[in-house]
Amino acid sequence: MTLKQKFAQRFSELEDMFSAIHLELSGYGYYFDPSGVWRKWATSTANLIRAACGEASSHYVNFTKVYLAAEGKQGEIKELYAVFLAAKEDYEGGFVFDVELRVSGEVFGDFVRLARHSLAEGHKDVAAVLASAALEDALKRFAIVSGLDVEGKDMQNVINALKGAGLVAGAQKTLLDAMPKLRNAALHANWDKLGEAEVGSVLGFVEHFLLTKFSE
Repeated sequence: MTLKQKFAQRFSELEDMFSAIHLELSGYGYYFDPSGVWRKWATSTANLIRAACGEASSHYVNFTKVYLAAEGKQGEIKELYAVFLAAKEDYEGGFVFDVELRVSGEVFGDFVRLARHSLAEGHKDVAAVLASAALEDALKRFAIVSGLDVEGKDMQNVINALKGAGLVAGAQKTLLDAMPKLRNAALHANWDKLGEAEVGSVLGFVEHFLLTKFSE
């Protein structure tokens, strides 16, 4: 199960959990939850929204704002549920930046920075391996998150799948065609086929790909 699927499942579980909140009429004429179950639900929901949508998202900001001022009254609980549903619908509809790509982008970014440092220090071969590995993993992760079946496929087939689905286009599409050859040279230690210019081109492509596909 992918991270995206796990989050979608948790959204459904919390939607079901909400139905367990029991409201009673208070002596002051309003309905509230005396058991405190709403707070358990809200805590789990806040955690999920922050993880799935981001701490700076309007979903998380609005949810926490209502939650911090809430006392368990019916109107407050309904308001929290409305924000929860908005987050759930936007996440499932693909209108929230994909968390799996965000996390992957951070990891691949570390590889690229290390590769840049290696290249600057004169370790071209190390930089080539790091850049090529980052590129291949990034392409495959992007394809999988986009719903393509690329498990066990090599870079060329992953690229073909991305192109066939229209997920890469323009200059990015053209540059991709040269990447499998450079990747193979790096991972098969054919160092004579990789100069600093070629390694730099792989790094440049990976950086651009991460910027356009793995960032908010």
